[in-house]
Amino acid sequence: MNRVINDPDQVTEDSLQGVVRAHPDLLVATDHPRVLRRPSSGEAPRVGIVTGGGSGHEPAFLGYVGPGLVDAVAVGEVFASPTAKSFHAAFREADQGQGVACLYGNYAGDNMNVKMAVKLAAKDDVTVKTVVANDDVASATPDEADKRRGVAGEIIMWKAGGARAAEGASLDEVIASAQKAIDNTRSIGIGLSACTIPANGKPNFTIDNGTMEVGIGHHGEHGIAVLPVAPAKEMAGIMLEKILADLPFGGEDVSVLISGLGATPLMELYLLYGHVDEMLRAHNITPRHRFVGNYFTSLEMMGVSVTLTRVDGELDRLLRAPARSIGLSVFPA
Repeated sequence: MNRVINDPDQVTEDSLQGVVRAHPDLLVATDHPRVLRRPSSGEAPRVGIVTGGGSGHEPAFLGYVGPGLVDAVAVGEVFASPTAKSFHAAFREADQGQGVACLYGNYAGDNMNVKMAVKLAAKDDVTVKTVVANDDVASATPDEADKRRGVAGEIIMWKAGGARAAEGASLDEVIASAQKAIDNTRSIGIGLSACTIPANGKPNFTIDNGTMEVGIGHHGEHGIAVLPVAPAKEMAGIMLEKILADLPFGGEDVSVLISGLGATPLMELYLLYGHVDEMLRAHNITPRHRFVGNYFTSLEMMGVSVTLTRVDGELDRLLRAPARSIGLSVFPA
């Protein structure tokens, strides 16, 4: 295993030190070693935004801490949920007396630990409400959407919730906007190679050479089909077919987010975007917001995910609102 690491069991801790040193204007350490927050800004008190998740998905989750996005993040081990104590500490860091919105992905460990942390926060008189992202169309059928995983669509949820909080909205209003964003978002990915958790030293799943797994999860969870590797245009068609069949898209504006899974060259992501854009316009769907890059990865997995969001006037405003972070920056028009 050739990696840029020291002790395989200390990768997360070592990485967090580097992040704080590299981006002191966006992230500062706290009393909890697995919680980072925005520096104090002197802004008027508003709703705090918290997220959290396992390491290995960088720039998610810590990469979305910053103005117009997230205020504090709980960091877990590689591909593992942060602890309840970590989420609780993040709630305390983000609380400004207006309540906290915890916006996170639908995974068993995260659900359990967030629920415990919300109870702990209540004892501190900190009100926490949640939105759980479930945008991955491949992980469950529409009638069991509550079982779906949260994947790159979480970024749209953080952007909407963070922008609404920056507007001075109430906790209930922030929660409503974040929920609206995820309700109108669908994602699916294709994996082309496995990845290796440093502490394990070997891949935790396999994708045979010459094949691709449609609907793969960000931790290597099985998808819905293993197919021979296809040209990019066919990949785009396969993913869009699944997304467009799941939510009525058509005759409207959308946000398109193309994310690499860690090892896919940016050139190939733009190549894929060209096909996605062309196919959407053929369906009378206009990409209004376009994001192409490594936004939600899986260590060094080769592959790509596509995320579509139906955009109305409110979501258009929130996605256009200024934001700055490691993973995503939006500048005023």
